[in-house]
Amino acid sequence: MLLLDLPAMLAEENSTGIATTATTGLRIDELAGLCKASGDRLRLEMLQVLRQDSLAVQELCAIFDIRQPALSHHLKVMAGAGLVASRREGNSIYYRRAVLGRQASLQASLYNAIDQIPLSPPLAERLLDVQRNREHSSQQFFQQNADKFRAQQDLIASYTQYADTVAQLLADAPLGQRRLALEVGPGDGAFLLHLAPQFEQVIALDNAAEMLAQSEALATQEQLANIEFVHGDTRHGRLQQVSADCIVVNMVLHHTPSPADIFQDLANCLSESGVLLVTDLCHHDQDWAREACGDLWLGFEPEDLLAWAQRAGLDEIASVYLAQRNGFQIQVRLFGHLQANEGPSE
Repeated sequence: MLLLDLPAMLAEENSTGIATTATTGLRIDELAGLCKASGDRLRLEMLQVLRQDSLAVQELCAIFDIRQPALSHHLKVMAGAGLVASRREGNSIYYRRAVLGRQASLQASLYNAIDQIPLSPPLAERLLDVQRNREHSSQQFFQQNADKFRAQQDLIASYTQYADTVAQLLADAPLGQRRLALEVGPGDGAFLLHLAPQFEQVIALDNAAEMLAQSEALATQEQLANIEFVHGDTRHGRLQQVSADCIVVNMVLHHTPSPADIFQDLANCLSESGVLLVTDLCHHDQDWAREACGDLWLGFEPEDLLAWAQRAGLDEIASVYLAQRNGFQIQVRLFGHLQANEGPSE
């Protein structure tokens, strides 16, 4: 039997006569609601699949083979207990695990207990199908629109609007050495022109062959001989051999099926003193970007990127936010191991 590591909670009566916990101010009815919401196998399994990702209602229906009205009932109960949070992206509503709230100790214990239990094979396979469908949609878009990449990116945020900021953060990054850099999703190769002169070796990784060909053509044109081009995603075997001093991910996450997994994959191939430099959109509600630009996600809340980085064992080093005239906002984030980057204390 798996027991939760519950905090010691001694109930006391407040001035309104409602019982609360002595240490947190958590009301007994809130505690009862959380216990009731989590006391169901389906809801616990939903929290399992939401561990690393946000999922749309229709995706959850497919994973659990359940009709939407029944699923919506469970989600409403869980949301009321503070276990899940939602956000609308166009015509879809996405759910994720809620951040720790007033019942943080109990909530964390519940999440930790759930995460020790392997996802059942049928659910794991259906979740993988959802991620495959997302990846297929993204790859198909770039296959069909590789020749229009720069024009479509410019609809939201052109490279020139954030390139200098990314370059400056990289220049200021506390790097102990500059042997190997990795760029994930280099697009047409523009930022490779900045990386190649600064590092002994650069790896350019892209799962869209058409885009990788554009990057390679630009590198050949500019006579950059220290770039290795790899066709694949962040699970590619080549990355298992990598200990990168710098990893750059510019405007890529909103095209990926599971952004949280990307953070974990990249943290695994980051050197102890290395940094991860991520540029992406803040969350927005302009749904036309899905069709026009192949976006799977309408940007991200800053706290989402921070949570994924921390879950992967990385700390926030610096952040810059750039407002655009068209209403979009760009976040440029630098993550790493703070203790390692700070060097020995004096």
